[in-house]
Amino acid sequence: MRTARRAWAEPGRERDLVAQAGKAALAAWVAWAVAGWWLAAPMAFVAPWVAVVLVEATVYRSVAHGLQQLAAIAAGTVVATAVALLLDGTMVTMALVLPTVLLLGQWHRLGSQGVYAATGALFVLTGGQVTVASSAARVAEAVFGAAVGVAVNALVRPPLYLRDTRSALEDAVREAREILDAVADGLAGGEWDDRAAAEWHARALRLDRLVDQARSAIGRSKESMRGNPRGRRLYAASQPDKTYADALVVLDYIAVHTAGVTRTVWETVDHGSKAAQPAAEIARPYADFLHLTAHAVHLYGSARFTPPGRDDAAADELRVAVEELHHSLDAFRRRLPGAVRDDPDALLTYGALLAQAHRLADQLVQDGP
Repeated sequence: MRTARRAWAEPGRERDLVAQAGKAALAAWVAWAVAGWWLAAPMAFVAPWVAVVLVEATVYRSVAHGLQQLAAIAAGTVVATAVALLLDGTMVTMALVLPTVLLLGQWHRLGSQGVYAATGALFVLTGGQVTVASSAARVAEAVFGAAVGVAVNALVRPPLYLRDTRSALEDAVREAREILDAVADGLAGGEWDDRAAAEWHARALRLDRLVDQARSAIGRSKESMRGNPRGRRLYAASQPDKTYADALVVLDYIAVHTAGVTRTVWETVDHGSKAAQPAAEIARPYADFLHLTAHAVHLYGSARFTPPGRDDAAADELRVAVEELHHSLDAFRRRLPGAVRDDPDALLTYGALLAQAHRLADQLVQDGP
């Protein structure tokens, strides 16, 4: 019920799922209405069965899987028909045919649809008397069902995943900002706690998985553009590929930087570490820098993932924030040697943090709008 309410209330993944389910049902209904009700085809059930499974996540996948599935069904049907006409007895025929078509279904060109070779063979062997005409009818119904499924998926609200991609990227940016702010708050307040530091580091490691999810979403978004008339119009208007690909590079840097910061802090407060906990006069300036970094990451997300012209202010704010970030880094670098002159362990700790910070700031500048 919650999913239904969200689908009704606003565009989102829930509405996309409802639309795809409705389209699959429509494809099956159309295929049965033509093959079963109007034409009264002898094997009409095959048409809606194939149609419903070919309303795929993308138009390209519907076409590709449709061709593979038809090839698999045809191969299984032909093999089963030929052997059944030569041999007398379903059990013997099945014992010979099934291993053959199951091996045939492993052919890499059939992909994930190879299992339908065995399905096609079973339809032949368990459907009564085997004749060339009945087998040809099954293949014809499968072709018709595939055509209906692909057509419905391509013409009725063809699926796009730009929104999913943007959401995945925004989730990664949001999590990075929250982690950096949490670490900064802990350092500024003197909360160098082993448990808190371990939690920060665990969240930073999970951030890498969010970036991987965003990478997968970008791949699915690109695929959804192929053969999609609605996708061509939207792509021409927004040109998301380069924007999202560039953002993914920056998110990789953010994930690495965040993991490096949290790992260094965790090792610093770990009981087995040799590094000493730096003094507050060093921890607080670095906490300020982390807050600035978190703010710059947030602005980067706003500037990158908002449609062009919607939030030009975020791009201008990002430039200012990155300049402040560099000023903060320069001031911290000049202050560090004198502040930890008698503490080589602290110098080692903050030297590592400073190196991570420079890499991230340079990437934000290089890829900023």
